[in-house]
Amino acid sequence: MAAVVTALILAGAADAASTATLTQAESSLLTAMNEVRLANGVQPLRADTRLERAARAHSSKMLRTGTFYHGAFNARIRRTGVHAPRVGENLAWGRGPLGVARSIVSMWLASPEHRANLLHAGYRIVGVGALRGCFDGHRNTLMVTTDFAGR
Repeated sequence: MAAVVTALILAGAADAASTATLTQAESSLLTAMNEVRLANGVQPLRADTRLERAARAHSSKMLRTGTFYHGAFNARIRRTGVHAPRVGENLAWGRGPLGVARSIVSMWLASPEHRANLLHAGYRIVGVGALRGCFDGHRNTLMVTTDFAGR
């Protein structure tokens, strides 16, 4: 069973790499999200370049303005040209041990709303925007936006 899960994760990572240019932090987040989805019987997400641009831009804006908020994420996602029936967004920020993929995904799993987005079976594509900068007085903070789309 572990070999099958590993093969599916690697296949998802290869598919994601072919559709988007992910940084190491973004790739680690996508892998951690897909591991959790597979462990819960949900198909892995595929990276989407349109959603990736939107997610990175939002993470960049939050770092630049020192704010942490969703804003009108539905409209922001729709402006990318993604017209899926359902969209969602998870945000996170952390530094040190709390600024790594597994910690961020664990925090999302502990929150009912974030968990629902992460494990929603209808979501098929995602944009991951993970940027490092200064936030809330802390240097080397990882600011994360994940934008989901599907049915």
